[in-house]
Amino acid sequence: MPPVDSTAVDSARQTLDAHVREIIRWHFSPETGCPFWLEWAEKAGWDPAAAIHGFADLQRFPHFQDEWLRDLQPEAWVPKKLQGRPFNIFETGGTTGMPKQRIGWDDYKVDYEEFSTKISDAHFPRGAAWLMAGPTGPRRLRLAIEHLANGRGSSCYFIDLDPRWVKKVLAAKNFEQARAYMDHIVDQAVMILKHRKVAGLFTTPKLLEAIGEKIDLWEAGIRGVFCGGTTMAPQYVRYIMEEVLENRIGFYPTYGNTLMGLAASAPLRPEDNFSITYYAPQPRAVLRVVDPKETGQTVAYGQWGRVELTTLTREFFMPRFLERDEAIRREARAPYAWDGVAEVRPFGAMEKNIVEGVY
Repeated sequence: MPPVDSTAVDSARQTLDAHVREIIRWHFSPETGCPFWLEWAEKAGWDPAAAIHGFADLQRFPHFQDEWLRDLQPEAWVPKKLQGRPFNIFETGGTTGMPKQRIGWDDYKVDYEEFSTKISDAHFPRGAAWLMAGPTGPRRLRLAIEHLANGRGSSCYFIDLDPRWVKKVLAAKNFEQARAYMDHIVDQAVMILKHRKVAGLFTTPKLLEAIGEKIDLWEAGIRGVFCGGTTMAPQYVRYIMEEVLENRIGFYPTYGNTLMGLAASAPLRPEDNFSITYYAPQPRAVLRVVDPKETGQTVAYGQWGRVELTTLTREFFMPRFLERDEAIRREARAPYAWDGVAEVRPFGAMEKNIVEGVY
């Protein structure tokens, strides 16, 4: 497949720069901004609304610190224009200590409405029911999946999963208890699939594999799988597609979290050799793969580096957040005219053991 036309790349960059200017003006204007960023600018001694002209200028900001989302009350992040409107509180992390919290109103709806255009009606028939077996509770994923299904005329069944508990028992080496909990989740999912007509499935890679061991997903009516999770090496992707889904069920891997939204994967081609590349929902969020030791610099294409996330919406501005993930930097690929991140895995995965639980 030929590379993305340079005109498209330039156009996407111009769109991003214009979006950055709009979002910066919003968050750093007293009429619209939130207390945190207005106070930050006053202490920093410079005016981002005047100084930021495009995405490259965001290098003037330090890396966003996740402690800010743990330590501050949610009201610190409410934009002036949205004051008085009740907000959702979404959490991420929290296996030990206070979780990170992001507030929001409509961002999750916009993110998943956009994603809906990327999935096939053949795999997720409009009006046919969905099943979600994954983290619900305080995570925005629960509302997002239901909004996605409802927007396609579908209802959704839910099986709850508490990843914090799984990670705790695994860290304590209580492997039997972790396995029993996983079996508990899988058994509930299989029960629904046996007794209800379901066509679309959202779950994590490991749960998908475990569910597939208990029931023939195609015979159960599943036609599309929307899979969220980080570590899916090429050999594991091939196993899922060929053995679990038998090359008959549509497979849509995604990379997302509460702070970013949702990065869709480019459809796999034979030459990809099952290596998945994800593309952020620019201009609302931007992913870069940076040198872990020189985080102002991106790595070369095809090289591993740390994932850096910048989120740019009127509800939430988060510049240069260093994710706890690493990935390979990939070139733009139609329909995406910007960089992608491939083979995402926990940062430092080659140097240390990572507890991922049921993800």
